[in-house]
Amino acid sequence: MKNVTLNNGVEMPILGYGVFQIPDYDECKKSVLEALKAGYRSIDTAQAYQNEKAVGDAIKESGIPREEIFVTTKLWISDYGYEAAKKACLSSMEKLQLDYLDLYLLHQPFNDVFGAWRALEDLYKVGKIRAIGVSNFFPDRLVDLIKFNEITPALNQIETHVFYQREEDHKMMEKYGVQHESWAPFAEGQGDLFQNEVLLRIGKKYGKSVAQVSLRWMIQRNIVVIPKSVTPSRIKENIAVFDFELTNEDMMAIAKLDTHKSHFFDHRDPERVEWISTLVR
Repeated sequence: MKNVTLNNGVEMPILGYGVFQIPDYDECKKSVLEALKAGYRSIDTAQAYQNEKAVGDAIKESGIPREEIFVTTKLWISDYGYEAAKKACLSSMEKLQLDYLDLYLLHQPFNDVFGAWRALEDLYKVGKIRAIGVSNFFPDRLVDLIKFNEITPALNQIETHVFYQREEDHKMMEKYGVQHESWAPFAEGQGDLFQNEVLLRIGKKYGKSVAQVSLRWMIQRNIVVIPKSVTPSRIKENIAVFDFELTNEDMMAIAKLDTHKSHFFDHRDPERVEWISTLVR
């Protein structure tokens, strides 16, 4: 497994296992155990996914030493603000049955972002979190957070896939030393991704699937990926991407697939922000 080094020196695997949309306890626990068995050593969850307990139980049952597993979770906007964020972080740790987190992210760029971020900074300083970061921050929001706070986010997790490649975001993150991480690396199958002729052609050349080509393309851009699947064969397939390398020609062909727009929603759309605000408990 290839690692990336975050801006504070902490290393994390460039490929992990995501558990978004697996709220069922038994299915989530079983899938995380399958992923750990397959060789994954990074697990990405969130307060909003409602499966931190299942992830924690799977890690405990796996018998793998804690220090060998990189665990990420995220703070939901309902608990933004200094005191609420501290309390929510400790609650997530309790559910995960961990005495520290490897990475803790602000899940959305809304509500009391600065209050929440300062809580994360303090939790980081006392060793409860090894690295802190954000999710869904566009470049303007990211730079604002960096310029008016003490600690620069170690990572920004944003929608990134072959149809929405985020080149401008990537360049800005590189400028400030923020690691780029992808959510929805397969665009959840939108745009008929798994039948895309370019990706099929490249995959055939290497004896690899469209999913593997998509993941490899991001890894070669130094983007952390966290594919999700509950199918054991696909869980194994998604980690088998370190035995081939795309050529410059392959990379350029995939670059042409960029539509420069989200396949889900735009976090800068006022109506979308209004909708997200209704999810505050």
